Amino acid sequence: MPFVRITLKKGQPKEFKENISSSVHQALVGAYAIPEDDLFQIIEEVDDENVIYPASYMGISHSNDIIYISITAKVGRSVEMKKSLYKQIVSNIYDSCQHNKNDVFITLIENSEENWSFGNGEAQLVT
Repeated sequence: MPFVRITLKKGQPKEFKENISSSVHQALVGAYAIPEDDLFQIIEEVDDENVIYPASYMGISHSNDIIYISITAKVGRSVEMKKSLYKQIVSNIYDSCQHNKNDVFITLIENSEENWSFGNGEAQLVT
């Protein structure tokens, strides 16, 4: 049930965006064992002037090709699962797009089951 928001610079080809989307989703399927059809994503394209990043942070250099990936998911995964997710996302993106691994910034926001509604104004996960 993760919800993914991918933010990247405007003007990327459709195939690039599809590859990024698929890379993130396949990592979630692998690392978090989510169902294949659990695919909820938004891809946002922003102008160069709206992409803000440090040239280097924590010894990691960044460029104007930085991609921000924000994942909201239910709480409960182990630290090892999270580390595996991050590595799989970056590896998948590199394999599908040859995109610089330094330029993939990932955040994970966790919440509980009552914070989800998949439609009909209902909290489907709350019993």
